[in-house]
Amino acid sequence: MAEFAAVVLAGGRARRLGGVDKVLLPVGGRTLLDRTLDAVAEADPLVVVGPPRTTARAVRWTAEDPPGGGPLAGLQAGLAQLPAETRAVAVLAGDHPHLTPATIARLLAALRATPDSAGAVLVDAQDRPQWLVGVWDVSALRGAMPAEVHNRPLRAALAPLAPVHVPAIESEASDVDTPDDLRNARTAQE
Repeated sequence: MAEFAAVVLAGGRARRLGGVDKVLLPVGGRTLLDRTLDAVAEADPLVVVGPPRTTARAVRWTAEDPPGGGPLAGLQAGLAQLPAETRAVAVLAGDHPHLTPATIARLLAALRATPDSAGAVLVDAQDRPQWLVGVWDVSALRGAMPAEVHNRPLRAALAPLAPVHVPAIESEASDVDTPDDLRNARTAQE
């Protein structure tokens, strides 16, 4: 077993992108999902929450029940796939084109450096936590999950854990929610 696991949320509806399966959109010759999976290639297990798709890496697929319950429900479904002995988990959205293994390594290092902390999250230039780019203590994360997770905000469960803030470098906090975001991600890869 690797030092940490990963849960990648890839079940959103991409309304602002016209409902396309956005994690399959290409950026720099790779899908957004594969680019995100590359950042956590060392994770074991590597769990993806959403409908099964073709990926460049072997992953464990799962889905929230019922589907469409939002990120918190997806996180709960992903956590259920982790072995009991898993101590740390990267929690990511599947639409981050600029994450790298170095991003995840910085988050892991921040978590280890502050043993009293339940997690470490990337923050953008305005110091806003990116709740879907973080590494968490699994037991703290499981303990923070509310009884009802469907259609509840992820921030409501994660913010009380007071994670360490890790400043993003360049565009690593960016995600793809709109056509402009996709265009910017593709331009940055040229």
